Order: sequence, then structure tokens, then C-alpha cells
Amino acid sequence: MITFRDPAEIPAGFGPSVVAIGKFDGVHVGHRAVIDRAKVDAAATGARVVAVTFDRNPLSVLRPELCPPSLVGVDQKIALLERAGVDATLVLTFDERLASLDAQEFVSHVLVGALGVRTVLVGRDFRFGRGGAGDAALLSSMGADFGFTVDVVDDVRAVESDRRVSSTWIRELLDAGDVSGAAKLLGSTPSVWGEVVHGLKRGRELGYPTANLSPEAEGFIPADGVYAGWLIDEGSADGLRPGTRYAAAISVGRNPTFDDVEARQVEAYVLDEDDLDLYGHRVQVRFVERIRGMVAFEGVDALTAQMADDVERVRGVLTAT
Repeated sequence: MITFRDPAEIPAGFGPSVVAIGKFDGVHVGHRAVIDRAKVDAAATGARVVAVTFDRNPLSVLRPELCPPSLVGVDQKIALLERAGVDATLVLTFDERLASLDAQEFVSHVLVGALGVRTVLVGRDFRFGRGGAGDAALLSSMGADFGFTVDVVDDVRAVESDRRVSSTWIRELLDAGDVSGAAKLLGSTPSVWGEVVHGLKRGRELGYPTANLSPEAEGFIPADGVYAGWLIDEGSADGLRPGTRYAAAISVGRNPTFDDVEARQVEAYVLDEDDLDLYGHRVQVRFVERIRGMVAFEGVDALTAQMADDVERVRGVLTAT
């Protein structure tokens, strides 16, 4: 997949293209419905499939007090869009300049001029242009002038509740620790990406050395607790162990037994691997199932006994998946 960060990077004659536009936060099953439709349209014409998205939630610029935390960072989003099968992604920097761009300029400069668009796919809640003045109807009207068609893709909804799949719903599930439920809506396992950094090394002292993720890690961290999951070692600058997957017991929280961690942290104990040196490595931590909530224990012995039980429960969950 090709990634562009600015329309000026797109080479002349890049099109024709079928373009899916959206925030794509989490690239969940609702987003993938739009992308899958774009892939079908592109297959019929030999066009490229292009995702147009943003480097941040537009609300962070327009109404920061209303902006929710993102499910994924930009790097995660790009990787998920690639996995969804798009040929190229244009990541637009959403700043005051882009926010002030009117609908006509966006269509003529980005969609037509840079991408050579033939079909645009959007969801029903799509808005664009200065002040969000443009909608799917306006885009269709412009398409008639510029020579492209617009396809509005219906929401993906739960059968029983009729609730629309959305990033809001997924955040609610993750806030409740329901990572398996979130995975169903995401179409992939919830994950956090970041660099392994030095911690207090208390896990090593207790016999369960952990890989601590940097506070700058990308991704939405689920509720405090212990989870079964995977640690994917993407390697370091010297290329060690790229892409290696390990079964892991994952802890999220502030270590209430010792009460000496100021910020929530994500740390993963790799099962049956006590000598791994992952410091400085970029890793993914994938959450498969919550084992229990986070509690304070009365003493080290009670904590280590619970950790041993956690590891066995994690092993059972991952063996069954």
C-alpha cells in the first residue's frame, strides 16, 4: 500500500481511483463495509482503491472539548487500512487551513485534481468542507459537474438492538474491559502499540518479568485489569526478532498493591520466557480476553499466588483461541 501525507505527493496521472472518505477510527466493521464496497467498484473498472482520512479527529481542532480519545493512532490506522485491502491512503493533516477549505476546493483539488476520482464512497453521516457544510447530497451534485459518482453506504447495525456500529460503541466496550466484544465490532483484536521501556522491575523481582510500554503508546487502553493476549515483537533498530508473537498475560493499571505508579501503564509478561530483552523494541500488545479486574492484595505472597493463577488462566484462554 502507498501512503501519502499531502495531495502534492501524489504523482500526476495517479487515477482513476475509487475513494472512500472517513475518519476510520479503529477501521471497524462499519468502515470496512465502505472499503469493501469501494473494492468491488474498483474491480469493475480497474481503478485504484484509495482511503482519504485524517491525522487526528477533526473535533480536536473544531471542538476540542467534545473530542473523544481515538481508538488507534495514525500508524495503527494506516496498517489497518492496508490490511483492509486499499491500494493507497491519503492522510490529510487536519489543521485550521484544512478546516477552512470549502467544499468546492476540497473536491476539485484533492478528489479530482490529485486522485482522478471516478467514484466516492461515504457513510450516511458524512460531512465535509468549511463548517461541515457539505454532505452526501452536495457531493453528488458536485460529482455531476466533475464527472464522478457518489455511493452512500448504509450503516452496519446490530440485528437485535439496531444499534449502529461506531467508534463510540467500541470505546464503551473497552472502557468496560470487554475486549472480546470490541474485537467483534472492530473485526480485529484491540491493540496498543509502543516502545518497551524500563519500569520499576517489580515484576522481575516477583518472578514475572514484564515488558512495560511507553506512556506515549498508540491505541485505546482498555479498563484496568489482567488480560490474556499476545505480544508481537516488531524488533528494534538492529532488526532483532521482527514479527515474533508471544503468548502474554497483560496488566493494565496503577499497581494498587504497591500504590507507587502515578499513571496507568500497560505491561505484558511473556509466558515461559524469562530472559527476553525487549528494551527499545517496538511491540504490539493485543488484548484477547479479560481475566479479572485490578485489585490491591494484602502482601506479596497473595499477589504472587494470584499472578500464578492468572498465568494459568491466560494459558487456557489462548490455547482455546
